[in-house]
Amino acid sequence: MRRRAAEKQKIIPDPKFGDEMVARFVNRIMQSGKKSIAERIVYSALDNITARAKKEGQKVEDGDDGESGSGTSELALFNKALDNVAPIVEVRSRRVGGATYQIPVEVPPRRRLALAMRWIIEAARKRSEKGMASQLAGELYDAILGRGEAVKKREDVHKMAKANQAFAHYRWN
Repeated sequence: MRRRAAEKQKIIPDPKFGDEMVARFVNRIMQSGKKSIAERIVYSALDNITARAKKEGQKVEDGDDGESGSGTSELALFNKALDNVAPIVEVRSRRVGGATYQIPVEVPPRRRLALAMRWIIEAARKRSEKGMASQLAGELYDAILGRGEAVKKREDVHKMAKANQAFAHYRWN
């Protein structure tokens, strides 16, 4: 057993946006160590959702550096999608006197983002579009608009926590 908790590994920000969240997302998309392919998928998906948002007349925030087409609008949309999918509460199983209760607990910030990324990627892989980039773009765009499989998963988790609200007093931390 460890004497103390292991230190969290520092993730190197991605080369295009210089953002740690995007780098973490690329790492989750990556399969068999093929990072360049994962980066290509994520970057083209982000370009795709930005173009789609502009085409459909949705407000896209640009940075104050004045550059049009800079990465800030893509990052803003990406962060909005993550926020719309990230759960606030979840249920954990706890055994009390022979019975197992589903206890609602608040989700720590790091786990919130990890779950959001995982759910978006799972939902994207299930989609029927051709190519992972377009599947991911579709799921991210749906998440921005508050619909889609990943957002439904979040709502289901919240519904489960609400249904088990009576057992919240069994929380151990």
